[in-house]
Amino acid sequence: MFLRQWIVAASLLGASFALSEGDDVAKRTTANEILSDFENAVTCGSCELLNVQSIDRISAIKALLGILQGLAHLGNDAFVDVITDVCVLAGVEDKDVCEGAISLEGPILAHDLRNMDIPSTNAVLFCSTVFGLCDYPDVTQYTIDFPSAKPSNASRPSSSGQTPLQIVHISDIHVDLSYEVGANYNCTKNICCRPYTDADAPGNTSYPAGEYGNSNCDSPLSLEESMYKAIDQFVPDASFTIFTGDVVEGAVWLVNETEVTNDLNDAYNKRMPSYLNKVYGVVGNHDAAPVNSFPTAAIDTTLSSQWVYDTLSSAWSKWIGSTAATSADNYGAYSVKHPGSNLRIISFNTNFYYRENFWLYEKTMETDPNGQLRWLVTELSAAEAAGERVWLLGHMPMGSGDTLHDGSNYFNQIIQRYDTTIAGAFYGHTHKDEFELSYSNYTAKSADTANMMSYIAPALTPTSGNPTFRVYSVDPVTFGVLDFTVYITNMSTPGYQKNPVWDKYYSAKETYGSLLEPAVTDDAAELTPAFWHNVTALFENEDSVFQDYIARKTRGWEVESCSGDCKTEEICQLRAGESQYNCVTVSPGMNFKKRDIGSTAKHQEHACGRSTMTGIFADIEKSVSALKSSMKKRNLGQGFLDRSLNSTPA
Repeated sequence: MFLRQWIVAASLLGASFALSEGDDVAKRTTANEILSDFENAVTCGSCELLNVQSIDRISAIKALLGILQGLAHLGNDAFVDVITDVCVLAGVEDKDVCEGAISLEGPILAHDLRNMDIPSTNAVLFCSTVFGLCDYPDVTQYTIDFPSAKPSNASRPSSSGQTPLQIVHISDIHVDLSYEVGANYNCTKNICCRPYTDADAPGNTSYPAGEYGNSNCDSPLSLEESMYKAIDQFVPDASFTIFTGDVVEGAVWLVNETEVTNDLNDAYNKRMPSYLNKVYGVVGNHDAAPVNSFPTAAIDTTLSSQWVYDTLSSAWSKWIGSTAATSADNYGAYSVKHPGSNLRIISFNTNFYYRENFWLYEKTMETDPNGQLRWLVTELSAAEAAGERVWLLGHMPMGSGDTLHDGSNYFNQIIQRYDTTIAGAFYGHTHKDEFELSYSNYTAKSADTANMMSYIAPALTPTSGNPTFRVYSVDPVTFGVLDFTVYITNMSTPGYQKNPVWDKYYSAKETYGSLLEPAVTDDAAELTPAFWHNVTALFENEDSVFQDYIARKTRGWEVESCSGDCKTEEICQLRAGESQYNCVTVSPGMNFKKRDIGSTAKHQEHACGRSTMTGIFADIEKSVSALKSSMKKRNLGQGFLDRSLNSTPA
């Protein structure tokens, strides 16, 4: 049965996958020959993909995509079965992780592949994300339509000098309600402290988890509540809290709608209201099941994330009101005026631009998924006309390596138009203590052209360093950030597991202000985009200051030095509010290995929501061998492997 389905599927590929005349790979037309060429390429030592005999890089990638596309045409079950085999045989994850994750993610990828043109821009993007063998294509040009031109006299307002407000920023709490004290913290999964097996259960392991968490585990409930108590201790008069997303823990192969709904309700309806005054939230990529799954309204699928938006809308309504909650119910975005102030909070759904939201890889990629950018322009235009100041809240930083270049470019057009109305942008997702700058001219980045600051808050979850939260000192009129202070609890401190002690870690102005020329030490002075550009220049010229910054990214946890290319790329990322400028590229002469973005640039690691699928082809040699083995195992037989991919129907 499988063989008959494959012959039909392969025949369907004839028109869309015909290799161009003159391609060397035309000599290698069967799945078996193509996969063998991949195996030979990775075992030939130093030879590069561009120079591999009888196969060139572009044709090779088209061929591999064609094989997977043919597999997808067999149906979701066949695709999931084979890709699960590859995951297991290549040793990507434990068997149960492979089975669980691919059963959730596989149908989405199969949907992409069945509707994909090869070659096409989306095929290149898919190759970049899943294989790491392609660099991003050029941005598809699209011009945002604005209702009016930017006023010629528009400028950022000067600080008022009035008593500042205190505003809390928390992110990526990743609370694991299945965390068990005494469970194994040294397991084989990416998230431990759960009794996955009898050997992992309390009393049976030599690595018992403590009450307040471990660096191999997501946050226990006790740690979440400890942070809220610390917030009340240090900032009892906080005006409000912003939470930039990701409630749900990281065992993505197990999460389902019931668990995510329960986790969201526990955080937003039970824990936060017990400790915090008012919370403005955003939807994180983990706050759905499957993880990262946010299909847009235009996609033809029976799967939906509407239940996520319904849950969040209901939970947020007590803080943002029924009108804004109705907007959030549409696609997780809302706009609301903070009571008694001139500040408008706009929370938008960054998952529509996230490279691992595989629903985005449609045959024709949408320029404005769900019309969110159009909606954002409408809200900012109204705010500008009313003389309001705006805080933009999102989960994923829009200049990060996780952000699709097209969506980031279109978003940046909006930033450039309304840069004097937007006081700042606030994100999470990376789990690191960092920031990003936007510029009016990316070819001449300077203090004069820096025009937007994105504040990226570190995470509570111990998997990324010492648990933490931020407190901003904010001008009550302009809502510009005057300073921020980071608080942490040190997991290495004796007695941590009995009673975590939270302390001030550092203040941005105290740390950097006096080192600049001229110094910026006045309590009433805003930390402007120009200030932060000058901080990046300080990093370039004063390596000790830069190394201290690197240490603070993880709050002093497992600090590694960063020099040479690492330092260059790190500073590049800080100056990349638009993602095409963040230096995340494929190395010249790329061979058959996953793009190497973690060895030199620590900021580019996928700390949050990395798809299991993207890990499968990290080692092409193992994965291709496993793919061939699975095809035989699944009774696809030599007919599958020997069928010519560029043949025409009989």
